[in-house]
Amino acid sequence: MKMVTLTIDNKTVEVPKGTTVLEAAAKVGVEIPTLCHMKLDNLEIENKPGGCRVCLVEIQGRKNLAPSCVTEATDGMIVKSSSIRVMNTRRTIVELILSDHPAECLTCAKSGNCDLQSLAIKMGIRELHFSGEKSVHREDQSPAIIRDMDKCIMCRRCETMCNEVQTVGVLSAVNRGFNSVVSPAFEQDLQDSACTYCGQCVAVCPVGALTERDQTGAVIRALSNPDKTVVVQTAPAVRAALGEEFGLEAGTLVTGKMAAALRRLGFDYVFDTDFAADLTIMEEGTELLDRLTRHLNGDSTVKLPILTSCCPAWVKFIEHNFPSLLDVPSSAKSPQQMFGAVAKNYFAEKLNVDRKKLVVVSIMPCVAKKYERGRDEFAVDGNSDVDFVLTTRELSHLIKLANIDFHTLPDEEFDQPMGMSTGASVIFGTTGGVIEAAVRTAYELYTKKPLPKVEFEELRGMEGLRHATIDFGGLPLHIGIAHGLGNARKLLEEIAAGRSQFHAIEIMSCPGGCIGGGGQPFHHGKSDILKKRQQAIYQEDRNKPIRKSHENPFIYQLYEEYLGEPMSEKAHHLLHTKYFDRSTVFEQDGNASETDDKK
Repeated sequence: MKMVTLTIDNKTVEVPKGTTVLEAAAKVGVEIPTLCHMKLDNLEIENKPGGCRVCLVEIQGRKNLAPSCVTEATDGMIVKSSSIRVMNTRRTIVELILSDHPAECLTCAKSGNCDLQSLAIKMGIRELHFSGEKSVHREDQSPAIIRDMDKCIMCRRCETMCNEVQTVGVLSAVNRGFNSVVSPAFEQDLQDSACTYCGQCVAVCPVGALTERDQTGAVIRALSNPDKTVVVQTAPAVRAALGEEFGLEAGTLVTGKMAAALRRLGFDYVFDTDFAADLTIMEEGTELLDRLTRHLNGDSTVKLPILTSCCPAWVKFIEHNFPSLLDVPSSAKSPQQMFGAVAKNYFAEKLNVDRKKLVVVSIMPCVAKKYERGRDEFAVDGNSDVDFVLTTRELSHLIKLANIDFHTLPDEEFDQPMGMSTGASVIFGTTGGVIEAAVRTAYELYTKKPLPKVEFEELRGMEGLRHATIDFGGLPLHIGIAHGLGNARKLLEEIAAGRSQFHAIEIMSCPGGCIGGGGQPFHHGKSDILKKRQQAIYQEDRNKPIRKSHENPFIYQLYEEYLGEPMSEKAHHLLHTKYFDRSTVFEQDGNASETDDKK
């Protein structure tokens, strides 16, 4: 590999040819501020339009300042990252951006996590020397995401995530000049578009232009209502990231402190979504074995590969883009919705409480869960199985609002019966975890033998597309894994073309799986944070005394007392769902509509 040597702020550095000045500067500890640039090395995701010009540097021999994020380092180059000329220009650029930005920091959802705000503070900007007309756009409020384009700085990060990484193709720049904005086609509302609500646009937005729909106020009102019994469930990935909001190292497990905090907030019962993840494995694993057995017996009507159905963004993606494949995914509900159904029926009956007086709150790493809870099929007579969804970020804000000292909280256990879980359920929080959990159970049910080894290393990793073959007692089970909807699209296209050789496929929308969900603490482009969260998930699995879903005693109890057996009529009614054809049809008048047919 050819190397080049350059000098940055009197520091000599040798880097491979093709390295940008920004990357070379980071190698010698020189920090060059950016707004539009974003790079997640481990996931091969990069946004570098060179548009904001905040990263300008002075290069000896060049007349103009150069954007370091798109300028290739060359041999002998001499760079100044903070000369008086650079500082003056950079300051002017930030002031110009601020001159067309709402002065709403006190009420902005991104305050304290805003890259533009941090940059202005670091530069000591206390007054603006530019004034005039500001761009004005209407606010777009969908069930999960709020778009406030008055705050958009046209960094195009959301476009990169939506178009290149997720291949959803909803967001793009429209109009020109002062009226330009990032928007769905024809400036549609998100809820009228093919948006999957994966939340990756929210996760990477450097300002408050894209935020989740906050339900903290609604949860506080429910907790203060004496006529309501309020239960809470917490997703696996939350415990591996919540600590970051309180200054702890990324990947610090805070399971016990999280449970303690939720009790102090006033929840009547503190449960774990992991319980429902174990339940999901019982249903999804049984469905996998049923399809596999019928396939091996020559049933040509069997749909393989079976696709996992835990991720609501991925479900909406297939509904919009591959409606002909809607009979391929497992019909099992996601753990969130299974929990809600069990809580509003089984648990409400045990408490002798009307389901309308039982409030179910979910703590999720995912913005799409806000959309999922509101789907019509997940309600009975208008009463949703899950009433409210808070993201990891929203929970941290609520804990801080309640003046709870998170660091001094004792480690507490979840309540029973819906707080007991296994190691298999915890690994739902990372890419490859759902299918590994399913394999742990399906192997033993199929072979009638104990697993020689619980951990399936061949199913783990951070590559966007992975495949592995598991020996099921002489039967080679071919498994595919994808995280990121762009990677999912590749597998779905193979299925549609009849070329897929897999028996089962796990798909998660977000990079890294739920650990990289759109509702998690902002990673600010630091991909090592996702790896630390993943390591924490696997550590939690190893800490569990029971590591296979079918060995969870409270799952056995649920089936004995209420459901009967996996895939029974009652289990199918409560724990399984249908999918809808949401492909867009353009009418002759040019308007678009969803077919919304049941499959």
